[in-house]
Amino acid sequence: MRGLAVVVMIQCHTFNSFTRVNLREGGPYVLSQFIGGMAAPLFLLMAGMTSAFQMESLERREPGRLRRWIISLKRAGYILGIAFTFRFTNWVFSVPHANASEMTKVDILNCMGVGMAVLAVAAMFRGDARTRFAVLAGLAIAAASPLMTNLPWSGTPTLLQEYLVPGAGRGRFPFFPWVAYLAFGLALGTMVKRAPADRFDRLMQWCMLIGFGMIFTGQYFSNLPYSFYTNANFWLDSPALIVIRVGICMMIMAGAYLWTEYGAGMGWSWMQAMGKNSLMVYWVHVMMVYGSLVQPIKRTLSIPGSALATVLVTAMMVALSALWLAWKARKAALRAPIAA
Repeated sequence: MRGLAVVVMIQCHTFNSFTRVNLREGGPYVLSQFIGGMAAPLFLLMAGMTSAFQMESLERREPGRLRRWIISLKRAGYILGIAFTFRFTNWVFSVPHANASEMTKVDILNCMGVGMAVLAVAAMFRGDARTRFAVLAGLAIAAASPLMTNLPWSGTPTLLQEYLVPGAGRGRFPFFPWVAYLAFGLALGTMVKRAPADRFDRLMQWCMLIGFGMIFTGQYFSNLPYSFYTNANFWLDSPALIVIRVGICMMIMAGAYLWTEYGAGMGWSWMQAMGKNSLMVYWVHVMMVYGSLVQPIKRTLSIPGSALATVLVTAMMVALSALWLAWKARKAALRAPIAA
């Protein structure tokens, strides 16, 4: 599932960086960005699921609620540290066209770190209570997003606006509405982790059905001639879009389970390899497609040229992932006799 998100992300960024400006109103480019819009919700939802897995493990070995919360906060701080390191390396690779604003840009890792810090309080709950808290948090963030966007933010610091709310000149991944995906992922992860092995197929069936229902419901409310909000932008802060995307993520999760359980063989998988190294692939490919080294061909390629560039970048990231996993396996094998 994470590997699929990586593939979607690579094609989105490659087309965005290399396609000629006069081709950006056409169907193929618009389709590439529309599909690419699912990468961030997938990554955030899966980050929430991973947090849920960690909280479940933490609950079993750490009885103190406050201690569990602090440990979860430290994990959020680790992600924020990676986020700022990523911003610094992007700034370095942008030289001589580097801009100081690159250092304070609110990217998906920044959003992930802040969201994990806020939702770390979920570690203080147990089991079903954590699921209910996460669902309510996701619904609250989604419902409040249009209201937050339209508050008078003009007198507040720009950086605070970028971290909190979407809008013209603001952050691409602000807390509202993007952390809603993290919260829903936390709820899903808790349910997945607690599902008995003999009922896992049934859980995935329900995910498929509920996901379809969420897509239909979100689409229905988005097409109503009236709205609960006086001013809501569907592609920017609409709760309906969040519901639709979470539904799509749930259907993708069920499909990924079906494929890995009954369709895929036991051999090596290029998509799983990229999924296991998603952070490294994210880091490296962004520097490749947006860095100064490719400046001469940025916004110069045709649609077929951008498609070829996507295939090449994807192939390089698969090779990088395979080499990294092979190196880790070799290192582990060399260390095993010493440990024995």
